[in-house]
This record gives sequence, C-alpha cells and structure tokens, in this order.
Amino acid sequence: MNPPLVKISVVTISYNQGAFLEQALRSVLDQDYPNLEYIVVDPGSSDGSRAVIERYRSRLSRIILEPDQGPADGLNRGLAAATGDVFCYVNADDRLLPGALDRVAAAFTRRPDADVIYGHGIIEDRRSGAAYRVRSTVFGRYRMAYGGFFVLQQASFFRTEAVRAVGGFNAANRTCWDAELLADLLLAGRCLRRINDYLGVFTLHGDSLTGADPQTKDAYRADQLRLFAKLMKRAARPNDRFGRRLAWLARWLGDPAGLIVRLRQITNPHQTL
Repeated sequence: MNPPLVKISVVTISYNQGAFLEQALRSVLDQDYPNLEYIVVDPGSSDGSRAVIERYRSRLSRIILEPDQGPADGLNRGLAAATGDVFCYVNADDRLLPGALDRVAAAFTRRPDADVIYGHGIIEDRRSGAAYRVRSTVFGRYRMAYGGFFVLQQASFFRTEAVRAVGGFNAANRTCWDAELLADLLLAGRCLRRINDYLGVFTLHGDSLTGADPQTKDAYRADQLRLFAKLMKRAARPNDRFGRRLAWLARWLGDPAGLIVRLRQITNPHQTL
C-alpha cells in the first residue's frame, strides 16, 4: 500500500494585486495536486481582485475576507485556518512552477526529519523584461546573521506544526517576515533542507517592496539589525563588516553553481529564459 499523500496547505495573501492574482491562483490550482488545501486571504482589495477570487471560489478551500494588520498578520490568519501537514505561501504577484507540489511532497516523504524544504527558482523582472534563475544556498545561524545566504521564499515549504511551534510570523515585521520565520526556526533547532529543484517565481514590478521608498528601506534596515541581534545574542558592532565579507565569500565558494548563475546574470542582466 502506498503511504498517504502529504496534505499541503497553500496560502495566498492578496491586496490590490489584481493584475497578477489570476496567474498566481492558476499556478497553484493547475498543479493538480490531489491533496491540496488552498486558502486566499484578502483584507480589502479595491482593484478588482475580489472579482478574480470569486471566479475561483469553487476551487478554493477557504477565502478569508477580513481586515488585517499587514502581510504577516494576513499570513497568520491563513496559517490558523490551515489543516495541511505542509504549509507554504504564494504572494498574489508570485507563482509556483509546474510540478512544484509533487516534488515537495516527495521530498518531505524522503526526509521525515525535515521541518523546512526549500529549493531554487526564477526572478522575473517585469520592469526590464528580464528573467533569470537563482539558487538558494545552504545556510546556518552565522551565515544568516551576516547576510551570507539566500533563500527564495517562493520556493520554501514548511511543516505546519513547526511554524506554529515558533509562533508563526511576526506581525510587527513589515519588511522581512519570511526571513524572521527562518531565523526563528533555526534558533528553535528545526531541520532545514535544500533540494536541487526549481520551485517558484518571484516577480519584480513597479509596486514591489524592493522598489519601496526610503522610509521602508529604513524599516528594513532596522529589522535586519534586530534579526542580527536575535541570531547572535548581541547588537551589531562596526567590526562585523569583516564577518559580512567572510560570509559573502563563504556563500559563493560553497556554491560554485550558484556563482556561475550569478556571473551570467551580471554579464547579461537582460537575459530571458
């Protein structure tokens, strides 16, 4: 007898991303994964997103239409409703690659010790028309604290129990709630495993957080310093710049394939797949 198929809960948080939302929904639903729970959270879009959600209502497991305190709070509401063994989230302007859920379910079955399975993906820049592959790196507490790591959120999947055990997402974090969740899981001694599969797409566009105003950049910097203190049990110091350089070097020396991908991106920034 075959083992029971892993139940996967996917949450999409949507707020005025109607131009991208249908593509995100289809990227999950068209996986045709037989044990899928799909939850959509929309705190009050006014750009036609609600009409898109309604078109897919019959294929969605749950729709949460209530005000929240920001993206991390919306994710916590989706997490509270999730009943799957595995949890992931796909932002309304991102998407999964075909076959991602089958590959992730197989990875969790092979690695019952893993609390997090993460892989690689694609960055699609709608501003320039470029699209390029990116590789997530193996990482630990020091590499994370010093910035010598990269994990594509759109290619990250979690044991639901593990996320709940660390308290879910920090709703006060408005810039890097995904990184803080990884930090909390690391500090809790949870097992994170990388697989060599391309699983998700991160879309850059004019309204992306990465193109935000200086005030948001200041908030991001403050969150990064707070995460450093959480990981290292102390505040950052001026001489930590040497640690950052070593972590950067370790990142690329430890992943030659990732270095090649990065060099190709630098030499051909307008590449398309």
